[in-house]
Amino acid sequence: MEEENSNTFETGKAERSVWLMKCPLVVSKSWQVHASDSHPVAKVVLSVDPLRHGDPSSLQFTMELAGTESANMPKSYSMNMFKDFVPMCVFSETNQGRVAIEGKVEHKFDMKLHNENIEEYGKLCRERTNKSMIKTRQIQVIDNDRGVHMRPMPGMVGLVASGSKDKKKATPVKGTDMKRTRRDRGELEDIMFKLFERQPNWALKQLVQETDQPAQFLKEILNELCVYNKRGTNQGTYELKPEYKKSAEDADAE
Repeated sequence: MEEENSNTFETGKAERSVWLMKCPLVVSKSWQVHASDSHPVAKVVLSVDPLRHGDPSSLQFTMELAGTESANMPKSYSMNMFKDFVPMCVFSETNQGRVAIEGKVEHKFDMKLHNENIEEYGKLCRERTNKSMIKTRQIQVIDNDRGVHMRPMPGMVGLVASGSKDKKKATPVKGTDMKRTRRDRGELEDIMFKLFERQPNWALKQLVQETDQPAQFLKEILNELCVYNKRGTNQGTYELKPEYKKSAEDADAE
């Protein structure tokens, strides 16, 4: 039963008329400050021109703020009303996930400053800019003058300040995958035969270090000259094919 109640969509206020208003950021922040106050934050004044009865433009809406944090903050604003907007509704959702419709948007307003308040608003902007330029750094006296709080913590030993004169320059380390220059193919084959005369089995990593050649290029030569041992005591190594072993033995005999 609790799950059914939590999924209920409340529509009791569906026909209630509400207003949607776009207001300046400075006004929105002022209202957020006074959100917990029980006093009104502003009042809306509706002016009607009796000589233009029936004309929608005869209605003039203005808003006057009840109180502001800054003396330079404008208190009077005009509210431009729009009628031609897409129908909208206002919804709310509780922390328990219960959704309710709060009303239907009847009027949409755009809140703007009066021309006579432009000078006051300019002062407010300058005041806000000056506050942002004030340095927030403070000087604090340390009660414990024995330097207990300045002792290096575990793991900080060996660290050197970035501005220290004794800071060692990082020595460049030669990368293992640094670009290598390919040798002539015939020359490399001769080197390979001499290496296999020294020992019958070689791992690819060992041959790369001995020949200083790119691994991929070396694999191409090995696929032609050697057999790769996938199992046994020499697993993971290369050895010469039988026909090349015989050629090497004949060369030694001569």
